[in-house]
Amino acid sequence: MNNNTSEKLAEITGRIIAEGSRGMAYHSIKHGEMMPSTNALKEIVELLRKILFPGYFGNSSLNSQNLHYYVGVNVDKVYRTLSEQIRRGLCFNCTDEKAVSCGNCDEESGQLTLRFLSRLPEISRLLSTDVEAAYRGDPAARNHGEVIFCYPAIKAMTNYRIAHELLKLGVPLIPRIITEMAHSETGIDIHPGARIGQYFTIDHGTGVVIGETTIIGNNVKIYQGVTLGAKSFPTDENGNPIKGIDRHPVVEDNVIIYAEATILGRVTIGKDTTIGGNVWITTDIPVGSKILQK
Repeated sequence: MNNNTSEKLAEITGRIIAEGSRGMAYHSIKHGEMMPSTNALKEIVELLRKILFPGYFGNSSLNSQNLHYYVGVNVDKVYRTLSEQIRRGLCFNCTDEKAVSCGNCDEESGQLTLRFLSRLPEISRLLSTDVEAAYRGDPAARNHGEVIFCYPAIKAMTNYRIAHELLKLGVPLIPRIITEMAHSETGIDIHPGARIGQYFTIDHGTGVVIGETTIIGNNVKIYQGVTLGAKSFPTDENGNPIKGIDRHPVVEDNVIIYAEATILGRVTIGKDTTIGGNVWITTDIPVGSKILQK
């Protein structure tokens, strides 16, 4: 490499840094804190799969004698790894340019991690209902193990239920990273803020979108390509979207939504309703309806 090339590369480097410094690109560098690690979060999710589905992921030779030790070891690993990532997330979320450190982030991250781990039994219970719903709803499923191992809906719902609990605890950034991991792997996009009841299943799954303020009841089944989205984005006086408002559908119990249906806005789909494929809905649907294309 000659001197002229080196000078040009140095000049390009300076321009890149100058441009990034004007925006948010170097936010974490300004605060002197490391961002959460996607690799570490992937490891955490895999550890949680081993805990939530012991014998299916990780060591397949488990028995009643070694199960307690196996789960305990992985719970300890999750505590140590997740508390560090939560600490990083808390620090990343700090917007005070004058802050030198986050003060009590270490203690807070440890407490949040313990509170999350205490929710694992409930996450396990909910996931078992999702597995059961997928098994009952698909005649091609030979057994529950096949559903756990192979179905993208279970992968996506595992990530979602983990992320949802973290979000409820006030953990920043990390819940969204975890659901986006499943999104990239399965094509199923579930915002961690959505509220989803038990016995929920997604058949096939690719292209499903479930927005942040969506509420889904119990015993709901949706198919590939379904969108539960927002109809519009109210803006403030400066033209910026107003955040934190309910803008996605409410789907009540015992609803089936077939492939490529699009439901937009804060509308309610009444219980015991069937929504046919490729329909577009922006109004409330009464209880016990059947909505089909003509």
